[in-house]
Amino acid sequence: MKALLVKTSSLGDVVHALPALTVAHRHGVRFDWVVEEAYQAIAQRHPAVDRVIPIAWRRWRRRLVRSRGGMAAFLADLRVREYDLVLDAQGLLKSALVAAAARGMERVGFARRDAREAAAARFYQRGVAVPRQQHAIDRQRQLFAGAFGYAQDAGEPFDFGLSRRESADQACRSVRDLAYQSACLLLHGGSWPSKLWPEAMWVELARQAEAAGFEVLLPWGNEAERCRAQRIAAQGSGRILPAMGIGEWIEVLQGVRLTVGVDSGLAHLAAACGVPTLALYGSTAPDLTGCRGERVATFASTFPCAPCLSRTCRYRGPGRVWRDEPVNPPCYAELPPERVWAGALELMDATGVLRP
Repeated sequence: MKALLVKTSSLGDVVHALPALTVAHRHGVRFDWVVEEAYQAIAQRHPAVDRVIPIAWRRWRRRLVRSRGGMAAFLADLRVREYDLVLDAQGLLKSALVAAAARGMERVGFARRDAREAAAARFYQRGVAVPRQQHAIDRQRQLFAGAFGYAQDAGEPFDFGLSRRESADQACRSVRDLAYQSACLLLHGGSWPSKLWPEAMWVELARQAEAAGFEVLLPWGNEAERCRAQRIAAQGSGRILPAMGIGEWIEVLQGVRLTVGVDSGLAHLAAACGVPTLALYGSTAPDLTGCRGERVATFASTFPCAPCLSRTCRYRGPGRVWRDEPVNPPCYAELPPERVWAGALELMDATGVLRP
């Protein structure tokens, strides 16, 4: 069977779809995939994907009139081929409209009560009932199983399909040539202010990692994160990485020995790449959208108001301190660097990854 998958963003959502893609491939389904242009390198690496159709909605929506040419080219590319089935695995109105524009014998998505936006279900010919109170990876696997008509084995281990591939691209070669064999990657950036682990704790964690023989790597994705990385390196330890695309990030993640991070897309990608990954949760929770994988551990705060699911901290109670410094957000007072580093080393030992 030849299918079109519509799963555009965000980075974590794209990663969550990968195990379902792997299982469907084992049942004889091959895919073309509509995905945001920034994440197309992930789709290109999966063995079930023949063709990636990049969409640039995040760029287009800022200048809709000027983007008409790009949108027309995308629609033309979308309609080049007719599919046995078009699957909207996003459950949003915008993704349902993309699915409706494609040429397919059948359009399938989440049932109305289970879609993230109920209006999306109007564009499907068949809806799959997928209970919402379960992890996103499990929901994706159930959706694919219902769409393609095979039995889902709930106990089947996750296979994200991100096998290592050699690349002739010079940028990827230069990344791989860097010495990452003893590297610990600290993912300090997050999309919400309430997700950010206190900077002083990152400094201490970097010091502990360096003392244990790791080379500390500090990424960044915007100017604020670059400045934070510089401060962590100056006060603690670390080498600041250059700006990179997702394809280069996969190369890095497949080479490092350990990753510690907050709730972020890169943490999900690290888990999918098989690197030991310890993810920290304060304002959010790992139950429904947390990092998963064979070498993943999560530390979640049990602070009274956690998880608040708020972009900014709204706590107004007594303050919390660590080493005489105020902790903000205070829910992270329960996750000090000493506990985090001990947990990271335990994860490495438990998964058979040697320390430096």
